[in-house]
Amino acid sequence: MPWNFPIWQVFRFLAPALMAGNVALLKHASNVPRCADAINQVLEAAGLPEGVFGVLHIDNDQAAEVLRDRRVAAVTLTGSERAGRSIAANAGDQLKKCVMELGGSDAFVVLEDADLDKTVEAALKSRFDNSGQTCIAAKRFIVVDAVADAFTAKFVAAAARRQLGDPQQESSTLAPMARADLRDELHKQVQASIDKGAKALLGCAPVAGSYAGYPASILDGVKPGMPAYDQELFGPVAAIIRVGDEAEAVRVANDTVFGLGGSVWTADAARGERVAQQLQCGAAFVNAIVKSDVRLPFGGTKRSGFGRELAEHGIHEFMNIKTVYVA
Repeated sequence: MPWNFPIWQVFRFLAPALMAGNVALLKHASNVPRCADAINQVLEAAGLPEGVFGVLHIDNDQAAEVLRDRRVAAVTLTGSERAGRSIAANAGDQLKKCVMELGGSDAFVVLEDADLDKTVEAALKSRFDNSGQTCIAAKRFIVVDAVADAFTAKFVAAAARRQLGDPQQESSTLAPMARADLRDELHKQVQASIDKGAKALLGCAPVAGSYAGYPASILDGVKPGMPAYDQELFGPVAAIIRVGDEAEAVRVANDTVFGLGGSVWTADAARGERVAQQLQCGAAFVNAIVKSDVRLPFGGTKRSGFGRELAEHGIHEFMNIKTVYVA
């Protein structure tokens, strides 16, 4: 499980797996070992029988060995595309079931009839919460030309009010990124996009003396061939892509190797649903930011992975369908 939501992500796989009658082992991200132990303590206090859940403080190579153990029946991963390829290859070699919830570059489609004030408010939350380090964060803001200037002006003005600082201080509305190396990698993607013609409207440079601080940033004029268009930006950087109309918005939204989530913003709910149906992703929301909800199946398509978590579908992922025929 990953570090960015170290409690919720675990329960998202664990609750359905246990309800299906399984036992589970957790190999958590190496930088959040105490979160793993805290989860274990909560489950013990709740009366979970011994041996139903266990925490393994091991490295990636050791995790691969555990997956090869015949007593392990399946594996689920929430993490990067690179990690997904490695784990899925290992599971495939062992002919074991796997569920992969990987990266995303979610489209945030703004049509010409959208309520811009409400849309910008949602855009801020969807892009900058958790310092943008969320797989289902809006990353590509695909805006029709008729409202592109107005949306961009409002978005830049609102994002500029995000205050980078200590997340334990109420005055801070944007936290530093998790690690300095992640911040540096994000900036390389931003700089490469600028070098290819993207326009930096806000931020787009590390904040000196803030460890892994990166300000709320917005790139405009993003086009194919730029990292901001083609890759996942896992940090507080929004990429604005201008399109001529609804049809082009759909084409651009689907012009990605990822397919986790997407959202459509319009005054016409029926129109929004029609557009959402055309988005090639696991979850499409109309006039709401993409989120994981225990009542709804969650998962991606393309390089965002396969399989589903949560809801009835998530329980069935860790069950074998058995036929018993009696003549």
